[in-house]
Amino acid sequence: MQKVLMIDDDQAFLDYIEGYVNERYPSLEFTTCLDPVRGLAAIHADLSLLLLDLEMPGLDGGKLLTYAVEKGVRRNRIIILSGRDAEYLHKRFPMGSCLAVLNKHEVRQKAVLDMVFSSLQGKCLAKTAEM
Repeated sequence: MQKVLMIDDDQAFLDYIEGYVNERYPSLEFTTCLDPVRGLAAIHADLSLLLLDLEMPGLDGGKLLTYAVEKGVRRNRIIILSGRDAEYLHKRFPMGSCLAVLNKHEVRQKAVLDMVFSSLQGKCLAKTAEM
């Protein structure tokens, strides 16, 4: 099972993504957390993917990224989501900081998420086929 955690303070966006993933990628274990402070407890090294909203009250995605890396989550398993433009995001999170930084309101960026989710789904199905 590929475990995916998404921490975002926008309930409508969480609901949308959760429904989308559950419908299209049913093999993924997709968990969401609305409160970034509560989300800390859900971050662990065996996550296949961690999606973090950049702008949240209390703890922003940058702080959560640092915490996740300290907990053993590999940077290439973390995606930062934001409403900010790509230029700002790439300056704040240069290449190698995480797997990707995406504007969560741009439709074209959804294709990147689909590619990542598809890859994880494929790994789930391959493991099932091996059994």
